[in-house]
Amino acid sequence: MLRRVPAPPTSPKPAPTRLGSIAFLSALALALPAAAQTRFQDTTAIDTVVEGFTGHPIGVEGGARSAVDKRLKLAACPTVALAWHGANHEAVLVSCGNPGWRLFVPLIASTAPTAPAPAQAAAAIAAAPAKREIVIKRGDPVTIEVNAQGFSIARDGVAMTDAAAGARLLVNVDGPRKPVQAIALESGRATLPGWAQ
Repeated sequence: MLRRVPAPPTSPKPAPTRLGSIAFLSALALALPAAAQTRFQDTTAIDTVVEGFTGHPIGVEGGARSAVDKRLKLAACPTVALAWHGANHEAVLVSCGNPGWRLFVPLIASTAPTAPAPAQAAAAIAAAPAKREIVIKRGDPVTIEVNAQGFSIARDGVAMTDAAAGARLLVNVDGPRKPVQAIALESGRATLPGWAQ
């Protein structure tokens, strides 16, 4: 004769734990595509807009020296701004206002010499200042003077650079670790910037 054995009593299901929820969320995060997890700017898109801005492809004269490094992790930007950088357009400045980054893309310089217009060359020659006479030479003793209404201060030192009258120079004085910047007045005399007479 067969006997029926009653099944053991079952306990109620345990409530989900915080650890279980965290495990589920981390598994879900691993399942999401990488692009959805991290929002980085596409560097090939930057290369494309720089190429369109300069009008030259990467690696040729007038274009970018090389592609933007793929390892660069810039925050995603909906709209980038482009501007020339440098007087001779040595680079393109790519910037994003929000989230706030900027990138300088160096360009291959033109190898053809560009001659200035004759009028510009004549103006540059006329505007070039005549070379001023050096009044303080390196190694000369120098007195730095500051005079104002009601007081006068003087400090002795040794010139570390040459300077013409009105030009800046470095003077090594006893005490501070770094040299003091001064403006040459005449042989052996200088003053501090902002106190020139």
